[in-house]
Amino acid sequence: MNRLDTTFAALRDTGQAALTPFITAGDPSPDATPALMHTLVAAGADVIELGVPFSDPMADGPAIQSACERALAAGTTLADVLEIVAKFRRDDDSTPVILMGYFNPIDAMGLAAFTERATAAGVDGVLVVDMTAEEAPDTLPLIADAGLAPICLVAPTTSDERIQRICNHAGGFVYYVSTKGVTGGEGIDTARLADEITRIRPYTSLPVAVGFGVREPADAAAVANVADAVVIGSSLVRQVATYNGSLDDTRNRLHETLAAMRQAMNSAMNSIPKTSKTTRENA
Repeated sequence: MNRLDTTFAALRDTGQAALTPFITAGDPSPDATPALMHTLVAAGADVIELGVPFSDPMADGPAIQSACERALAAGTTLADVLEIVAKFRRDDDSTPVILMGYFNPIDAMGLAAFTERATAAGVDGVLVVDMTAEEAPDTLPLIADAGLAPICLVAPTTSDERIQRICNHAGGFVYYVSTKGVTGGEGIDTARLADEITRIRPYTSLPVAVGFGVREPADAAAVANVADAVVIGSSLVRQVATYNGSLDDTRNRLHETLAAMRQAMNSAMNSIPKTSKTTRENA
């Protein structure tokens, strides 16, 4: 059982959802990122999503685009991202780490070299935004065969037929994009979220994570009530953006922001009657 499976199994046993923060690797610098990752774990992260900086992102809003620009200006490459994970693993061998990015840097390194180096570094899963189930029916299995979970996206506009096709290729968890826009855009509509998650459940036994639009602790709590994982990105990236030369200050702001999300999620889950939790887990 890999780290993702172990983590989600443990959380399922306690009726909790996974807190999954996102930061961009190399922002503000490659040397600073491992320390920021450890801060996220200390604040309650169950899984870390690490963005691979890319010059032409499609799904990322202004906050994460700016983070990519800062990371690229700091000289961050895909090889540096893998080295960041390897450094993180020297002190944390249990927290799952997934990489989120685009196929171009992977293609430039070579898929075989990437999967080998990512596995050796301690990466657990890969979310390649522009690698769809239809366009990469051969590539996604190669990623899975290398021991990396091929995490796939489902959007509000995805048909049921396509959800089934996507879930056939997915590993680790299914990532539900809660809004029709980019990251950090419109707020999340938690009222319709339960129905959207219920629509995905029949097609997969994998956990379902929800991201895009989770801004406030109340959002995180509402998502945790219906999903298996809550992804928080732009709110944290904005804290890193205020880096003023003091890594300790940035770590303190990150910790404060994420810990508030953790506390809200825990309070929400503890208030749910056991019958309701069972319904969610068995849906």
